[in-house]
Amino acid sequence: MLAVFLRFEHQLTRLAMLIAVVMLAISVTLSFYQVLTRFVFNAPSTWTEVASRAAMIWCVFMAAAATFRGGYMMAVEVVYKVVPVRFLTLLEVLIVVCCLLVLGVLIHYGIQMTMRVSNQTMSGMNISMSWAYAAIPTGSSFAIVAVAARLLAQLSGREKVGPENSEITPEKAVEDGHLPKGGAQS
Repeated sequence: MLAVFLRFEHQLTRLAMLIAVVMLAISVTLSFYQVLTRFVFNAPSTWTEVASRAAMIWCVFMAAAATFRGGYMMAVEVVYKVVPVRFLTLLEVLIVVCCLLVLGVLIHYGIQMTMRVSNQTMSGMNISMSWAYAAIPTGSSFAIVAVAARLLAQLSGREKVGPENSEITPEKAVEDGHLPKGGAQS
């Protein structure tokens, strides 16, 4: 069951990253077009700035799932270096609880804001403002799945506890007294 959930999360996070990359490309292209029309043709486009901003908002919130999954948003290296190895799992659980609380708040208020602005249109475009605000609860929902998968993978021993690509190595941790002699954490 865990393997099925982790495969589902992996595909969901890949989809989130694909959306983020597409939105980044759209934002960059629209920004370039905006500069071109404003400074080269001296006839600024009225809609590209707003569309570029909305695409960048989607990019950031969708990429959050992958950054949470890798532990990049919640990693504070100094804390991992200071905490003894036997408490690292507890630290990860505490971090996950905090992340889930923040993401839950983002979903709750993101939905409220999306509904509140549904009757407004983006300036220069005839599109509801709610499309831009919908990135908040959507990206946060993707991130919740990624955070849960990360913790489950760590608790089941499929992944190491701590941030990916950590600067502290098991050898350094042994020297600092955070790991027992003779090996890496399990």
